[in-house]
Amino acid sequence: MRPPSLRSLVAASLVIVAMAAVAGLTFVSRVHAQVPQATGQNVTPAFEGWEQNADGSLNLVFGYYNRNVEEEIDLPIGPDNNLSPGMPDQGQPTHFFPRRNRFVFRVKVPKDFGKQEIVWTITSKGVTEKAYGSLKPDYFINDVVINNNNGAGGPGGGANDTIDNKAPSLTVDGEKIRRAKVGEPVDLLASAKDDGKPKVRAARGTPNTATGLRMTWFLYRGPNNVQFDPPQAEVWEDYRDGGNSPWSPGWVTPKAPPDGKWLVHAKFGEPGTYVLRCQAHDGGLSTIEDITFVVSK
Repeated sequence: MRPPSLRSLVAASLVIVAMAAVAGLTFVSRVHAQVPQATGQNVTPAFEGWEQNADGSLNLVFGYYNRNVEEEIDLPIGPDNNLSPGMPDQGQPTHFFPRRNRFVFRVKVPKDFGKQEIVWTITSKGVTEKAYGSLKPDYFINDVVINNNNGAGGPGGGANDTIDNKAPSLTVDGEKIRRAKVGEPVDLLASAKDDGKPKVRAARGTPNTATGLRMTWFLYRGPNNVQFDPPQAEVWEDYRDGGNSPWSPGWVTPKAPPDGKWLVHAKFGEPGTYVLRCQAHDGGLSTIEDITFVVSK
């Protein structure tokens, strides 16, 4: 599968913008603002696009939109949270943070995947939603697209230093599968390095996540009963003033440790199997690593 040319992508974008403008002029009387709700809303899966790997294989990239502003939702793998065809568990989250969460997981498919689809189905709050992953040319994405969608491109997008930005390196010390006990803190030690791109710049009227290298641990799967010390920044797009999120106005990236090693303590509140995700993010691109904890009393 050959990715579309930059010229074709730009042309297609202009057509879409023009169509949207016409539609807005024609149907403006029918548009009603959606008032955000704190709780009670459902989660919608999202197909972000497909990307090409060096070996010729491809990734179908998914994210989601939790319509709630505050409520976090848990959906175990099964009838309410599955991918098809194939195994219902293909790496998707079971814990859903509020609002928009982009580029959350990837499903690798062979280069001869052709016109097939991978469908992510989520049922929450009595509503079933589906996201269809395919190799349609319009859905091709690369690092430049990801940089700008994450908010690192500056006002209007396309900042020069996002063009050759590379994702941070990330190393998490210890085993991939560990055991822990309820109420007993465990150490999470990780190190990260970055190429200094995109450069740190102040926000000017629009959200800007190019605020320097950051490291965050968060719950990816398992009971919503884990505490981190120190408290970790949010990984979802919280645009409210005073939020602990890179998308919140005035948010400042915590200073990186001098040795490039971040130490965080986690404490589990109940037995179960947890997946904690570590994310090193430079504002445009990220690198992740998952650690599984089997927690007993």
